Amino acid sequence: MRFDDELFNYVLGAAKEFENGLDDNPVVPSADNIKAIEIFDEPLPKGKTKALDVIELLHEVGTPATTLSRGGRFFGFVVGGTLPVAVASSWSTTTWDQNPALTMLGYVNAKLEQVSQKWIVELLELPKTSAVGFVTGATMAGFTALSSARHRIYKNLGYDLKVGGLRNAPKIRFIISEDIHATNIRALNYMGYGTDEFEFVPVDKQGRVIVDQMPALDSRCIILIQAGNINSGAFDDFPAICELAKKAGAWVHVDGAFGGWLKVSKTRSHLVKGMEQADSWSIDCHKWLNVPYDSAIAICRDREAMIETFTISASYLTTDGDRIPNNFTPELSRRARGVDVWAALKHLGQDGFGELIDRCSDHAKWFSGALDKIGFTIMNDVVINQVVFCLDDNDDARLKDIMDKVALSGKAWFGPTRWHGRDVYRMSISSHETTKADLDVALEAIKEAMEE
Repeated sequence: MRFDDELFNYVLGAAKEFENGLDDNPVVPSADNIKAIEIFDEPLPKGKTKALDVIELLHEVGTPATTLSRGGRFFGFVVGGTLPVAVASSWSTTTWDQNPALTMLGYVNAKLEQVSQKWIVELLELPKTSAVGFVTGATMAGFTALSSARHRIYKNLGYDLKVGGLRNAPKIRFIISEDIHATNIRALNYMGYGTDEFEFVPVDKQGRVIVDQMPALDSRCIILIQAGNINSGAFDDFPAICELAKKAGAWVHVDGAFGGWLKVSKTRSHLVKGMEQADSWSIDCHKWLNVPYDSAIAICRDREAMIETFTISASYLTTDGDRIPNNFTPELSRRARGVDVWAALKHLGQDGFGELIDRCSDHAKWFSGALDKIGFTIMNDVVINQVVFCLDDNDDARLKDIMDKVALSGKAWFGPTRWHGRDVYRMSISSHETTKADLDVALEAIKEAMEE
């Protein structure tokens, strides 16, 4: 029998053990468990090792050294908690082992990307003809969308980048929020542009672009703004910026890594009013949609620009199907990420997804109030899931000592950040796993650390 019952039954048992330990095991692994993974530092085996022995080692040594970012008390960065349905769909996708580059390599993959594209465009209230590419993360989503923007501008100028190259290309202007996430800068670096070429626009205390200080725009401009500042969670003024861009014929790209999903919220969708007027968007799926790594989407209003930028032609590549997957991403061979996106959206539905976002945001609002009562200053307007905080006495060294003790306790983990020129801390709640009980545990850990 081809199927290895012993191996896969063990994997299922290990997965159950991991899942059932999310509430009780330490959020950050102990020093001993981190030390234990040095067992993997061994010479390359010359002979075979039994498959079950390999996976037993992986589970017994690897699992205890895992940071429980899937759990409800990991508040660092902006990390989703992976819905069980998406874990299961990921298993199926891996089992199928199909390359979604071409329709004939995976008909179900191509179909589910097509369906997911339709659902995403509908959720975000974008033009129905918008194109969606399924990529690894925000960096590549930005690269994909911004490369499409560049293609459109060059084409309007009568220049073919694929023939003439970047060295001979006309000048493009990049108008960028001063507080834009670093992944956007890196994406532009990958495209061949340096920071000396960028025109940075000042931001206010919440990290929002000051519209009155935007430079004069023209049709060679690509404007980069944000839906959800990585620290404060603040949103740029989409209507005002898009109006200026439209008059000038400029392209607007929105980095909506996590905040772009606010459109589905029943209580906070007003924060993204006007976002749909932009020309392209980059959004992570492994954040608030809670699907496994790696998963993000690049969306372009100009479908043809995306297709013309990324289509790969070769005599052996087939072109059957309504939507050829490789026409919308920089990759040819890749993981079938659209399957997990479809599974999460099918499972949650629009209302369930909106409820998840509102629940996380409500948790952040409650926790910020609780911190305020025990001696912390909240440094941002808590509009969604982000809380930036310091101590009332502004003793940043003591703050670090407290948060280090919290991390060492294994009860919760909060991420350090730089905000307004200071080393402070940030709470990000993006997981479906986080409950009020998790918040109580985390708050108690902070109180205990302060008393010590």
